[in-house]
Amino acid sequence: MQEKLRYYLAGQATSLGSYILEQIIYTLFGWVPSIVGLGLRGIFYKLILRAEGLPAIEAGTRLVMGRNIRLGQGVYLDHGVYLHATPSGITIGDNSFIMHRSMLHVFNFRNLPHAGITIGKNCFIGEMNVMRGQGGIHIGDKVYTGPMVQILAVNHVFSNPNIPIIDQGITAKGIVIEDDVWLGAGVVVVDGVRIGQGSVIGAGAVVSQDIPPYSIAVGSPAKPMKNRKSLETMNNGNPNEPVYFGALESMGQ
Repeated sequence: MQEKLRYYLAGQATSLGSYILEQIIYTLFGWVPSIVGLGLRGIFYKLILRAEGLPAIEAGTRLVMGRNIRLGQGVYLDHGVYLHATPSGITIGDNSFIMHRSMLHVFNFRNLPHAGITIGKNCFIGEMNVMRGQGGIHIGDKVYTGPMVQILAVNHVFSNPNIPIIDQGITAKGIVIEDDVWLGAGVVVVDGVRIGQGSVIGAGAVVSQDIPPYSIAVGSPAKPMKNRKSLETMNNGNPNEPVYFGALESMGQ
């Protein structure tokens, strides 16, 4: 029982003192609704994580290993977001949004050398995204993801059918997503992949190999079908379709 308790605490905070402080602050302020709660969490959560300015953190977010979480200016964490930064850390750049019920999970107890999740500036991570950063996830600036995208920098070894998969260990090569990439709804990005700058990945695609810059890629496995620089029109190929802009784009400038 004591060993299990130590394992649990090691996965929750960098020290017993940090765990106690974090739980007190979550209990006092984690549930408070409305703009009042945003203000209180923006002030008091800076005691348990590293943030520039006052982050906007909605009620019901769960932050584990707060000392290893770094938030830039203007970061927004929506309701139900779960950040587990054990122990290598999560960094989210200026003016990036992590939307409802997304999970960013490092959980590195195997001493993997590149574990961690880094998200650049002016990114928008859609609802219910899942990132597993055991091999390291590096996301550039101005990356947008649709809902239910999975970015999984870890894989299970299963080559020996005589040994249970859980006993064969894992591999973790890492994932890189360069600047100005759009991942459509339901995209899955598997370990060991680099997606080049300016690429668009169609909804439901499974990215299992590198994607060259400015590609439009679809399918399972995802394959480049066009190069964005060869398109005559940049409005989804339809010059008659109206284009709209809003406050979110202007705030990221």
